[in-house]
Amino acid sequence: MKKNLMSVVILVLVFVNLILTAIVTITILPQTRKSNELITQICSAIDLELNSGATSAKLDVPLEQVANYDIADMTINLKDSADGKAHYVTLSISLAMDTKNDGYKEYGDAMTDRESLIKNQINTIISGYTYEEFNADTQGIQDKILRDLQTMFDSDFIISVGFPTVTCQ
Repeated sequence: MKKNLMSVVILVLVFVNLILTAIVTITILPQTRKSNELITQICSAIDLELNSGATSAKLDVPLEQVANYDIADMTINLKDSADGKAHYVTLSISLAMDTKNDGYKEYGDAMTDRESLIKNQINTIISGYTYEEFNADTQGIQDKILRDLQTMFDSDFIISVGFPTVTCQ
């Protein structure tokens, strides 16, 4: 008799467990779906923000029609930061240019003649940042230099700006 009573108790407990599992699933599943939708929306918003600085020309230019113009080491004083120390950055700059663009045909071969203008523009932009700001947002600074150079030349033949070497102190 004890074995039958024990079997009945186990069967009742299994049935209660099944009912409670169904209740928990029914109550938690809609909230999980809502959370997944929210996470998806946040991820898509972050992805848009990360890709917003990219120019379409940068993505569409094949590698064989890209020419580089390198500017050797530049030393630039950074804006005073909260620590009271003078900071500077030494970097080299690489400008990637689209050789099929009309602006390249006009300015590309004579970039050495305009190097002092380019250096001045880069110096003006970078010297407006503190040590902390420069280290935190190097990509943003490169994007700002790109936009300003495109505005200066009134053309989008410069498709990207890079810092191959950077030493910040």
